[in-house]
Amino acid sequence: MEIDKDIHESGEDYLERILMLEETKGTGKVHAIDIANSLGYSKPSISKAIKKLSSLGYLEVNRREEITLTETGLEVASKTYERHRFLGNWLVSLGVSPEQAFKDACKIEHDLSEETYNALKEHFDK
Repeated sequence: MEIDKDIHESGEDYLERILMLEETKGTGKVHAIDIANSLGYSKPSISKAIKKLSSLGYLEVNRREEITLTETGLEVASKTYERHRFLGNWLVSLGVSPEQAFKDACKIEHDLSEETYNALKEHFDK
């Protein structure tokens, strides 16, 4: 699956962060303030992004303001998170410090083509 470029890098980051928060808090337990605190952004900025991602069909917000990824949102979040983990681990294996490796992976994950990512993954898995 090619990551949808209509949501931009920041949208992918929000979806990925929601997925990560769901792993620790549980599905349907994530709120905008959790995302804001996790990313270090203001709650108004997060709220604006949540509204946009919701209108695009990537997530849903219930009346208790609990955020849940839709099937499409989960696909994008999972793909982004998988790339992040793989690229971070790959960079660590090359000798990059874990902290720097995962910061760099966050930047690389958005711009790497599917073809290049698959080739890297295949080479690393050998």
